[in-house]
Amino acid sequence: MVRVSRQIKRLLSEEGLITDEQWASACEGEDDPVQNLLSAGILDEGSVMEVLGRASGIPPVNLQSTEADTPAVEAVGEDVCRAKTVLPISKNGDVLTVAVADPFDVILFDDLKRLTGCHVRPVLALRGSLTHAIDSLFDNGARQVADMMDEVHADDVHVEEARDDIGDVENAAAGGDEAPAVKLANLILLRALREKASDIHIEPGEKRVVVRLRIDGRMKEIMSPPKGILPALTSRLKILAKLDIAERYVPQDGKFQIRFEGRTIDFRLSVLPVVGGEKSVIRILDTGSMALKLDGMGYEEKALGDIMEAIRSPYGMLLVTGPTGSGKSTTLYSCVQAVASPEVNVTTVEDPVEYRMDGINQVPVNPKRGMTFAGALRSILRQDPDIVLVGEIRDKETADIAVKAALTGHLVLSTLHTNDAASTITRLLDMGIDPFMVSSSVLCICAQRLGRRLCKHCRVPVEDPPIEQLLALGFEEGDFGPETTLFTANQEGCRQCSRGYRGRFAIVETMPMSARLRRMVVDGRSSDDLKEQALEEGMLTLRRVGLLNALRGVTSVEEVLRVTLSH
Repeated sequence: MVRVSRQIKRLLSEEGLITDEQWASACEGEDDPVQNLLSAGILDEGSVMEVLGRASGIPPVNLQSTEADTPAVEAVGEDVCRAKTVLPISKNGDVLTVAVADPFDVILFDDLKRLTGCHVRPVLALRGSLTHAIDSLFDNGARQVADMMDEVHADDVHVEEARDDIGDVENAAAGGDEAPAVKLANLILLRALREKASDIHIEPGEKRVVVRLRIDGRMKEIMSPPKGILPALTSRLKILAKLDIAERYVPQDGKFQIRFEGRTIDFRLSVLPVVGGEKSVIRILDTGSMALKLDGMGYEEKALGDIMEAIRSPYGMLLVTGPTGSGKSTTLYSCVQAVASPEVNVTTVEDPVEYRMDGINQVPVNPKRGMTFAGALRSILRQDPDIVLVGEIRDKETADIAVKAALTGHLVLSTLHTNDAASTITRLLDMGIDPFMVSSSVLCICAQRLGRRLCKHCRVPVEDPPIEQLLALGFEEGDFGPETTLFTANQEGCRQCSRGYRGRFAIVETMPMSARLRRMVVDGRSSDDLKEQALEEGMLTLRRVGLLNALRGVTSVEEVLRVTLSH
């Protein structure tokens, strides 16, 4: 974990900005706890800067409008900047102005004075802002890629397309021609990790290769290497994932790990033959970026209460629904962490095991060896579990076993692919599960989406928003007051963000199963009827939850409309 002075925690607590529990939760990750609290929305950047600046007597600095001068950068050097997370601003004689995140770290100031031979004048910035500014200042990755693109030409790397000679392919991948591909693969992975991407797409085009990252749910093109390097680059990734580099006409899946900033990060590689070559998609599973505390994930108070009530039940089923990449797994892991203890036996069955958790028995699905969800679930139920996490209910057999487990004294947590909470009931019935079994087993259904957070540094207030149009979108009359301000994204963005957005937050719709809803399920009522009843009982829809976050300035109305349906 990043070392932080005790004074910071004390000051934030005395100001009433955090609780001891929130600080302890933020310290469990490997990142800066202050940055974790900012990302979770518990702390506000302006308040943190004000409190720390006032207590330390060190002025804050806006890194967006500050440029580091060359003498200062040369005095400190890239290695020191990255190792100690400091940004040199200016050098005037023997006085060096340096931006720091911890104004009470006297050891840091002594180290800088010893290393540079200058008197250090600190100014204050947040660690996340410093990291982005340092990356921008020393963008070696971009320079290396540009130099490599000048060196590598289409004729430099060649793999025969229609040969059965495995030796030729291996030589192309493991011989001298691979050196540029190895460097390029490392640079792509490093760039993705620094930009906190969730996926890497390497796509063959007619004349070039396109490398794109999925950042906060949206795709961003980062480079375009020459087409000739693609076979060796793909072979390099296959070697990392222990796949067959000789097979180029069949889809393959694998995984590998690397160490980055002191933590182990898992990568899942999927290679698919397409026109023009093979497309590679790499899913990044970074446990260090996960917030596994339910109360720190920014849920609405009602949603958090519904989820906590469900997972505290001795038996029954909690279902989380949504499309791929909507944060379902993170929510399930958070639920497990909330109830896991030495007195409880928790077992999971997943495809694949995305995040390792201490004290939890995690079973990976392996259909090639006969280990299916249903088969694993049967065995798990003979292992005397209290809580069972099923990665996904995909078929009737798995659904049937999960429902029966929920009715026989087990708490079952699982996911389904449906659009909203009410339609989950219909999905289970369509699978062939008896309505009485569904109504008796399900405790609560959560529908989830991920929305992008507005960058607080550059978000733009909306002047004179059209109230009538906003009411038509789902706002209510009582939402608007004299102090209400809606914000939109600055499309140009800033140093801290990507086109006006930075990070994501969960939009969650919860439907606890009341006695009235259970009766309606048994009576075979439609999903529309179930949703209408749930709304009468106080359910907040995905659209409504999104709009509430727009009112708080967390996101924009445009983003809410992008990720939620109107009904």
